[in-house]
Amino acid sequence: MEFNKLLEFDKDLKSLLKKYRTLNDDLEVVKTILKTLPDERPPFSFLIDNLGLQACIIKVKKIACRSLKGKGVNSGLRLVYAYFPEAEKITFIELYHKNDKENEDRNRILENFK
Repeated sequence: MEFNKLLEFDKDLKSLLKKYRTLNDDLEVVKTILKTLPDERPPFSFLIDNLGLQACIIKVKKIACRSLKGKGVNSGLRLVYAYFPEAEKITFIELYHKNDKENEDRNRILENFK
């Protein structure tokens, strides 16, 4: 499985690393899971519909973050990625905390995957 990320994703990650120091390691765990199970798996991840795109856009709602002790997978972090099964490729689009932002940035998704 090949992993890519958008430049905006790097900015999201950089700002969140100031609050959550273990986030890089936590994302490595997520990558390990996505290598074997990249599709949506409710209640952990959901397909984002109504975008009119060929790409499969998935939002992960349950991400464990060691910086948020005692929360487990209910940390509030959200990861949005595009999955291309035929190319075995995942592109990270957005990373945010649910308290900072209500929903994913649909404009970012549409701009990059039309």
